[in-house]
Amino acid sequence: MYGHFLTQNYRESYGMFAVSGILFNHESPRRGAEFVTRKVSLGVARIKLGLERKLRLGTLSARRDWGFAGDYVRAMHLMLEQDEPADFVVGTGVTHSVEELVSRAFAAAGLNWREHVVSDTGFVRPAEVDHLCADPSKVAKELGWEPTVGFDELVTMMVESDLALLSGPEAHQDDSFGPEGW
Repeated sequence: MYGHFLTQNYRESYGMFAVSGILFNHESPRRGAEFVTRKVSLGVARIKLGLERKLRLGTLSARRDWGFAGDYVRAMHLMLEQDEPADFVVGTGVTHSVEELVSRAFAAAGLNWREHVVSDTGFVRPAEVDHLCADPSKVAKELGWEPTVGFDELVTMMVESDLALLSGPEAHQDDSFGPEGW
């Protein structure tokens, strides 16, 4: 918040061309393994390849607005190309539950998630936010931006990338994806 308000302050006080983007969850195969989307895609790949048997997760009902990072980078570029600086919220405006993420990811690997996912209270956040969804109407109206990669395509992309990553010759030399059972 400090960075956002500082940007507004410099824009208004000093006439600087400064914009703020409030970006909702933007995902890709490069996302860190500590984020649930990548935890799931890596977990699915490890299970598919026989490296793991189970994936431990917390709350499956939480809903998030997940979009493709490449689309969000395009939105940021559009923000910087405007004649007048402004702030924008970037997101898809659509939410999916963690359970939907899990179901789609396992389906992309030809697996039934119910056979592999274990609910673990150790992964439940004490202050979980149940529903986070962007209102991308301003970025759509003023910049003509809209996402090009849908949720199913994004999840499939991440699972396929992690399958390739963990199947490569160097995959078994570097086990930097987290402890057993995550």
